[in-house]
Amino acid sequence: MVALNPDDMGAVMNRLRRAQGQIGGVIRMIEEGRECQDVVTQLAAVNRALDRAGFAIVSTGLKQCLSEPGGAESADVKAMEKLFLTLA
Repeated sequence: MVALNPDDMGAVMNRLRRAQGQIGGVIRMIEEGRECQDVVTQLAAVNRALDRAGFAIVSTGLKQCLSEPGGAESADVKAMEKLFLTLA
């Protein structure tokens, strides 16, 4: 499997930290008894942020696979494709 380079994950980490803050906000909204529509809207935003982070991780992994010699034929590419499909 492809090990991700932490130097390439800065934007992903920022996105995940934002999502973490949004989840805290959703919890507070529920604790405060906020409107259902507001809570669900916020949950949808968290879901989109997590999806984007996942796609960015898979994209980075695929780029790493393809940049290696013989990478397009490797089992790692197939594993990354399978990961991509789990997000779809």
